[in-house]
Amino acid sequence: MLLFFALGLLVHFVFFASIFDIYFTSPLVHGMTPQFTPLPPPARRLVLFVADGLRADALYELDENGNSRAPFIRNIIMHEGSWGVSHTRVPTESRPGHVALIAGFYEDVSAVAKGWKENPVEFDSLFNESKYTWSWGSPDILPMFAKGASGDHVYTYSYDSKRQDFGAQDATKLDTWVFDNVKDFFHHARNNQSLLSKINEEKIVFFLHLLGIDTNGHAHRPSSRDYKDNIKKVDDGVKEIVSMFNHFYGNDGKTTFIFTSDHGMTDWGSHGAGHPSETLTPLVTWGAGIKYPQRVSAQQFDDTFLKEWRLENWKRLDVNQADIAPLMSSLIGVPFPLNSVGILPVDYLNNTDIFQAESMFTNAVQILEQFKVKMTQKKEATLPFLFTPFKSLSDSKQFDILRKARSYIKDRKFDEAVSLCKELIHLALKGLSYYHTYDRFFLGINIAIGFVGWISYASLLIIKSHSNLIRGVSKEVKKPSHFLPCSFVAIGILVALFLLIQACPWTYYVYCLLPVPIWYAVLREFQVIQDLVTSLLTYPLSHFVGYLLVFTLGIEVLVLSFFYRYMLTVGLTAFAGWPFLTRLWTRAKVTSLSWTFFSLLLAVFPLMPVVGRKPDISLVMGAGLLVLLLSLYVVTSLTKRKDSFIKEELLVHLLQVLSTVLSMYVVYSTQSSLLKKQGLPLTNQIISWATLASSLIVPLLSSPALFQRLFSILLSLMSTYLLLSTGFDLASVYCFLTVFSPFMMGSLMMWKILIPFVLVMCAFEAVQLTTQLSSKSLFLIVLVISDIMALHFFFLVKDYGSWLDIGTSISHYVIVMSMTIFLVFLNGLAQLLTTKKLRLCGKPKSHLM
Repeated sequence: MLLFFALGLLVHFVFFASIFDIYFTSPLVHGMTPQFTPLPPPARRLVLFVADGLRADALYELDENGNSRAPFIRNIIMHEGSWGVSHTRVPTESRPGHVALIAGFYEDVSAVAKGWKENPVEFDSLFNESKYTWSWGSPDILPMFAKGASGDHVYTYSYDSKRQDFGAQDATKLDTWVFDNVKDFFHHARNNQSLLSKINEEKIVFFLHLLGIDTNGHAHRPSSRDYKDNIKKVDDGVKEIVSMFNHFYGNDGKTTFIFTSDHGMTDWGSHGAGHPSETLTPLVTWGAGIKYPQRVSAQQFDDTFLKEWRLENWKRLDVNQADIAPLMSSLIGVPFPLNSVGILPVDYLNNTDIFQAESMFTNAVQILEQFKVKMTQKKEATLPFLFTPFKSLSDSKQFDILRKARSYIKDRKFDEAVSLCKELIHLALKGLSYYHTYDRFFLGINIAIGFVGWISYASLLIIKSHSNLIRGVSKEVKKPSHFLPCSFVAIGILVALFLLIQACPWTYYVYCLLPVPIWYAVLREFQVIQDLVTSLLTYPLSHFVGYLLVFTLGIEVLVLSFFYRYMLTVGLTAFAGWPFLTRLWTRAKVTSLSWTFFSLLLAVFPLMPVVGRKPDISLVMGAGLLVLLLSLYVVTSLTKRKDSFIKEELLVHLLQVLSTVLSMYVVYSTQSSLLKKQGLPLTNQIISWATLASSLIVPLLSSPALFQRLFSILLSLMSTYLLLSTGFDLASVYCFLTVFSPFMMGSLMMWKILIPFVLVMCAFEAVQLTTQLSSKSLFLIVLVISDIMALHFFFLVKDYGSWLDIGTSISHYVIVMSMTIFLVFLNGLAQLLTTKKLRLCGKPKSHLM
């Protein structure tokens, strides 16, 4: 049993990891030649402001009095520069957003899991290509660009990470720190000849990362006064910095300013997904090389923002977030980042037509270089007769387009040259995607074969060990044959040689060889398969089709419930009528009616509206009060049974009741403290962590009697659950910590999700103990159902359409596979919690029936 679970866990880890190898491999290639525009750039220096977590509408819209929250930036839009909306991609997090802005490519989701402070893969960036870069801001963002730079020319100035406190008195101090340090830096430069000479060089960048808006958004929501006031503070700070730059450089007209954001934020203060409030960010540019405002009479967009923002008459120029990197490179004359997939937005440039055409030509060659390297790598790693090139961009077509574009530039047909270069860029990007996903179908087929094999093997184990379907069939003992193992060994060797010849990565060996032993295990049970077929042939066809239809419909209802919540209501309603279709109704009417009543009661919940995104502490306190009433009722009932309820056990339950009361107090007082901007009280933090630490230990001190143990588990876990129920985002962990720590916060939120599953698994274990059913067979049934659902979602994963659709399809697969893996752990945890007795002295005891 233990060996089977270990093997099952290994197999499911491989299935889970495969989705990242198939869909989330790094798109980066290396070996390209740097490309830069061969004409003098319009700017000597560039100042990049990134207001972390700033939504486009929050900056552009007018307040209730008709005034702008950012009057300086709005004045820039109307009188000095160009503006638009920058469209980000998922995951809408700080690291991927800054990588897109500064390096010009969209980082895959797996990079987020590897940390904000380190580089999972080496990549080029605007900072790396600059002569010098000075940056100020968060310690979570700045180091990754400094570490990835070649040489020692990227300088970072960061505040202590403890300042990033969501419960702090004033998060705008993070931005004030940046502005003040930039001013001090330039003041110091006047008395430092070495530094003064550096900041007077060309091709230099100043990066100001402003985290206050994001911090206030998480802590107080984007609709709060804190968030909106922070925008005004940033606007004032930007105004001062711009004035300082102009004064320091004598208004030489050689400074370009860019103001944007890495991502937006939902109304409830979170980001990471693909909602428009998260993917639409502002972009305002002005200074050297930037077009002045363009007045227009009408503009065509798919949204109504222009009217809402009262900017209908100022030309809006939207870009993709990665397009900003080549724009900045072009403005200061540095090579485009080697891995950039951004398309230069020439409409922002206020320069000669030849400069725009040459810049776009450089952009096209830079992206084409990546295509060539990617194609060469794939061609060298594939057998010649199996290689299928990207036919839309052959070598001859590349040469023709480049020759024609150069001819257009020579003939001063600049518009035609720009259009042709854009066509080449789009073809090269399609080719990059083609070669990046070249092995996707091959790997997907292997994973699917492995999935089907595992499901078949688990199903055969259930039938073989825990079914009477084949017991009536005679079995002949046959001598073991060497043909089957030899055949599968030969298949494995052939697969390994095929992969070796193509120099495939080691993960390919895992995905392609895993189905071999799985299907060998399936075919070893050939006698069981034969007996099963024989038994089914004697089984009434109508019964077989009926059971198969019910099983299939049940699986499809579970799958559809991920898209339509009301499908759970359909399933639960069907469950409610189950006793009336069996003999249970005649044997136990009270039990049947109870089953029907609770099933229908549960069926109502999927039809109810989703709880609001704003924290509602009254709901948390109400839930805590219900738990207290339930616990007092149970404790009172148990004390009447003096023969089975001793003082030690009474003390354990009373301590758990006290823990629930303390959790309610901590939730209420923490919320009150945060609203007053007094931070997280240390006492509350200690109580929260102590409650979490004891939640899995205290139940082991309670009575091993099944009902009392289940009750103890409920009380312990509910105390922790109350502490984690103060929000639907990062706010849910504020009773434990408020200083930004992505992995600690993510772990706490994951435990919050798992608590209901632990309770269900404990109840599941109780059913096994009371009915004396095989735990292995019940677990295998659940595992088979989960795997069939996972196989559904594996084929439903998308890499096209909206980013919200793509992210949702991937998350469905990840959720089901994670739950399948966690089921193994949760099953063991449930057995521990429900069957073991931890005594302060003496030997541990097991459960009592």
